[in-house]
Amino acid sequence: MERAARMALRGHGQAEPNPMVGCVILDSSGNFVAEGYHHRCGGAHAEVDALRHAGARARNGTAIVTLEPCNHHGRTGPCSQALLNAGVARVAYGCCDPNPKAAGGGDMLRAAGVDAFHLPCAAAERVTAPFLYRVRTGLPWVIAKWAQSADGRIATKPGEPRWISGPESRAMVHRERGRVDAILTGMGTVLTDDPLLTVREARASRTPVRVVWDPRLSIGVDRALVRTARETPTVVACTPEALAARSVHANTLREYGVELRAVDGLRALLASLRTQCATLPAGDRTGASTVLVEAGAGLVRSLHAEGLINDVWVFTAPHTIGDAGPRSMAPMSAAALAGLPCVWHGTRGVDAVEVRRVGG
Repeated sequence: MERAARMALRGHGQAEPNPMVGCVILDSSGNFVAEGYHHRCGGAHAEVDALRHAGARARNGTAIVTLEPCNHHGRTGPCSQALLNAGVARVAYGCCDPNPKAAGGGDMLRAAGVDAFHLPCAAAERVTAPFLYRVRTGLPWVIAKWAQSADGRIATKPGEPRWISGPESRAMVHRERGRVDAILTGMGTVLTDDPLLTVREARASRTPVRVVWDPRLSIGVDRALVRTARETPTVVACTPEALAARSVHANTLREYGVELRAVDGLRALLASLRTQCATLPAGDRTGASTVLVEAGAGLVRSLHAEGLINDVWVFTAPHTIGDAGPRSMAPMSAAALAGLPCVWHGTRGVDAVEVRRVGG
């Protein structure tokens, strides 16, 4: 099951809004035969992909899949029927499908005489968690990312280079930008860093919409996000009161190509992004499945306080910065991070990287 979960991760950035799913096929003797995953939304599901590689060797064998096989006709046929047609004798799935449109594959297989059963696995649950969360809450999966020094600072002192993490860490972030549907930032970051928040030097599966949480609608037309809004989709979200009070400025922003949204807070903003946000390569407009937060500590803390963050990606450089002002403190202390479940940890160049699960 853990091997199937690793396969599932290969679909990140292409499979969404569908779940990331992996599948491993064993022959009748329990030997490995083939593996597959859901490559892209609208394409073959993981079971079908694995069965194509397995061929006749799947007969009387076992399929190990991270999510209960679907049992409905969507853009593709039901995976439960594909497994039945292949003559698979046993099916183990790591998570039950909560989607009422697709669920029931396990029951269908059991009714047909297949030994289908739920085999709980932490790795399968982790890779399926974003899909389960979206189905349960109607909100996108939110990843908050920041780089910090060894002494927990996320901003440098005036006059010092602003980069804290190394080029390898920044490359990892750019790859993730190219897999998400939206990048969310706040006005503090816009004023201090004037970021572009685009995907650079990495292959992009998606063109993420750049989203600014600007409650007072104070963003200036000199900011890079506004100046490039016709090149890369840009949303500025503010309160309804600010939009009404600053209607002239709002119209100016629209002339630059900025899309304005009036929402009552961060939860409402994320809900609106889930309804409509992303521009896929095919030009389809669809709701956001995954949002990457690249912002200062204030916005990250606000999102966390409302229970709206699912994962945090923390890049810790080996050097210290010292006191660079109150805005330089990391959103979470080392003790708070250590108390969260670790999804993955490793290194990128000289930086330590950890992915922690906050909620989901």
